[in-house]
Amino acid sequence: MAERTVLVTGGTGGLGGAVTAAFLKAGWRVVVPEREGGAAAPAGGRVRVVADLLDPAGAARAVAVAAAEPTAPLRAVVNLVGGYASGGLVHETPIEEFDRMLRLNLRPTYLVTQAALPHLVEAGGGAVVCVSARAALAPFSGAAGYATAKAAVLAFANAVAVEYRQRGVRCNTVLPSVIDTPANRAAQPDADHGRWVPPAEIAAVIRFLASDESAPTSGASIPVYGRA
Repeated sequence: MAERTVLVTGGTGGLGGAVTAAFLKAGWRVVVPEREGGAAAPAGGRVRVVADLLDPAGAARAVAVAAAEPTAPLRAVVNLVGGYASGGLVHETPIEEFDRMLRLNLRPTYLVTQAALPHLVEAGGGAVVCVSARAALAPFSGAAGYATAKAAVLAFANAVAVEYRQRGVRCNTVLPSVIDTPANRAAQPDADHGRWVPPAEIAAVIRFLASDESAPTSGASIPVYGRA
């Protein structure tokens, strides 16, 4: 029986599948919110819960399921939900597209973390891991909304690390470059995929940051660039 629970948002995506597998292998109870499907039920070792993480009630519902097992308290949250869209230069980008990047990348991270923090504190501490991007530190042309949103995720994670340091909750961030997923390969078929970072390698870093092995570490921004 698992003795601790992790909530993995975006757990069905290209990176999420590897993260979920890493935690299951380490013996965690893994809760994965999904927007569509049946009621919360086991699926391949995961606990599924239907929840719209852009909505405060949906985020609270996902956290409630994650915190519902007394023998396996919620000890970690991994915020993977996000997305990328390219566009034109800033003067060519409608505010609606800019807002969409902020909403998709920042809002679920904020709402889920906000709902989970009281449970993590009550459980005696734990870890939050957020996913930003190298673009937050080194933006590239045509992605101002994405770069800004990922920079906001990084700033938010650092704020959580400061606010909850004395309450036993750590918060760290990983910054991928290009993740070697089927979707990214389809979008960039001519790229050198060997330079991209495999999801399993990022998952190992995330699992470490959520575990007691990284107990002294909070407020860190970890580059996971591969050779890209």
